[in-house]
Amino acid sequence: MTAAALGAFLVFEDEAGFGMTPPQARTWGRRGHTPVVRVRGRSWRRYSIAALCCYRPGEPSRLIYRPRRHRKYRGRGRNSFAWTDYRDLIVRAHIQLKAPIVLVWDNLNTHRAAGMRRYAGEHDWLTIVQLPSYAPDLNPVEGVWSLLRRGPLANVAFTDDDHLEHTLRRGLRRIQHRPALIDGCLTGTGLELTRRPTTPQEDQ
Repeated sequence: MTAAALGAFLVFEDEAGFGMTPPQARTWGRRGHTPVVRVRGRSWRRYSIAALCCYRPGEPSRLIYRPRRHRKYRGRGRNSFAWTDYRDLIVRAHIQLKAPIVLVWDNLNTHRAAGMRRYAGEHDWLTIVQLPSYAPDLNPVEGVWSLLRRGPLANVAFTDDDHLEHTLRRGLRRIQHRPALIDGCLTGTGLELTRRPTTPQEDQ
């Protein structure tokens, strides 16, 4: 109701990590011969993706994301997203959507950082709503991760981390260009959008 009253986009956020070891999925094979995918080691080579699923009645649904490649050497630099990374992603979404945002995300410590709370309090276009603890089934971005793992990432023998990055970006672009897939991720949560109430002048 908050997003509808403000004429805002309802924006869900989540992040996930992807490594050189691919997710397994069903595939075809000769009878009696189990398919085997041989992969390279160094599973610490990983990518993290923070993604936003953006919804507003009457508008095509959007997917906006920010990738982060983990350092090749352990112990050097930060691998996880800082609160400033989330802030920059949300600002980018605001610029693209050209509308207020009601942001829905989980209780990750970085989401609740003092800087993030202060930034939200200083900008009236941003409203933050925390999801209940342990409620991934209410976040449509989980559906995006499922589409990637069951689709372009499934059973792939990545040659190197550049191959992994290329595959991730190609899969995300495919979802971006198909708003119906993003709508399906929201439908999978059981949530529905509420249209903004109209005034008597708008009804005429």
